[in-house]
This record gives sequence, C-alpha cells and structure tokens, in this order.
Amino acid sequence: MQDRDIPLDAWPRRAALAHFRHMAQPAFSVTVPVDVTGLRERAAAHGATPWLAYHHAALEAANSVDGMRQTLLAEGLGVREFTTIHASTTVLRDDGSFGFVTLPRDPSLEAFAARARPHVERVRRASGDLFAADEPGEVREETLVHMTALPWLAFTAFTHARGQGDDRPKIAFGRFKEEGGRLLMPVAVDVHHALCDGVHVGRFFERLQANLDAV
Repeated sequence: MQDRDIPLDAWPRRAALAHFRHMAQPAFSVTVPVDVTGLRERAAAHGATPWLAYHHAALEAANSVDGMRQTLLAEGLGVREFTTIHASTTVLRDDGSFGFVTLPRDPSLEAFAARARPHVERVRRASGDLFAADEPGEVREETLVHMTALPWLAFTAFTHARGQGDDRPKIAFGRFKEEGGRLLMPVAVDVHHALCDGVHVGRFFERLQANLDAV
C-alpha cells in the first residue's frame, strides 16, 4: 500500500472538513483512564519498559484509525492518508530539560523496544536544541503522532500545544494510579476535528486497551 490523496467529492467527511478547518481552535481533546494492571511484568517479558509498551500500544492503535493517519493538504486542496504513521515523544534529559525522540513504527513490541532504547538513551544524554541527538532516519515529520508522558500526574484533563496549521494527533500518558484493585493510567488524545470525530477517538481507545491487554 502507498500513501493516497483522498478525492474530496466522494469523501463522507467533506462537510466536516469545510466546517472545522478554518476555525481558530479546530481540535478537541478527550482524557480516558486505561487499565495497565500487570503491564510492568508483561512488558519486561518482551524486553520493554512500561513506557515503551504503552507508547507502542498507542502507536499501533493510532495506525488502526484512518482519521489519525490523515493530514490536511495546503490551500484547502484536500486530504492525504498515510499508509503508516510513527511517533515523536518527549524524553526527560539528564540536565532537567527535555528533547524529542522519533520512534518508528514496528508491529512487534520486541523489535520496537530494541530499536527505541539506544535512541532514547542518546536523547536523554543530549542538551541544547530540542531535537539534538534525534535520528528520525526516513520518517517524515508529517507522518508523526506527537506523544508525551507525565508520570508525575494522574491528570483528568490535558491540553496540548498546537502551532498554526498543526493537524497531527497528540497523545499524553499520565501517572499509574491504583483504583479498585486495578492499576489505571490516564491517556489524553487530542485530534483535529476536520479529520476525526468522537467515533474515531472511541475506536482508538478500544484498540489501545486491547493492545495493552495483549502485551
């Protein structure tokens, strides 16, 4: 399969695109607790940390939702759908600042974790520019899902920063919290309303939970 440009005259979402794309704030955010009970132990069996495991589960979930693999073309010319999307996430550096690291998609958690670990460590030791030590390789910026983790906060809502024309999906992971004998983690998803509705976010969370359970 290859990336494709969607012909708008036959696209069911063309009315939503026209309605939302020029709004000053066209994105919406939803925060949902997901069950991560036993994830630490299961992730370790795959050579992954919980951090890598939930990033992988979320990236696989995002790839399963067509609206999260789409981007708006310039000048209102249409929508492009990517075959595969990848992740860019934040890493807390040794000097107390943060940097970005690119996490290319791999359906295998073991392969994803093995590839990610040296990249994360390199960015952790870097300083200065936010992209210092990141090596995205052939991953294009427009194919990224923006992610971040806040393990200090079991937040109930989250607002992502967005620049002009930024339509990329954004995902934030919060602190694990025990509740009713289960371990829960808040996950905030922020999407551009011209590309995604509540049904898309609902599908994402269904797939995310299934992926976490399958680790």
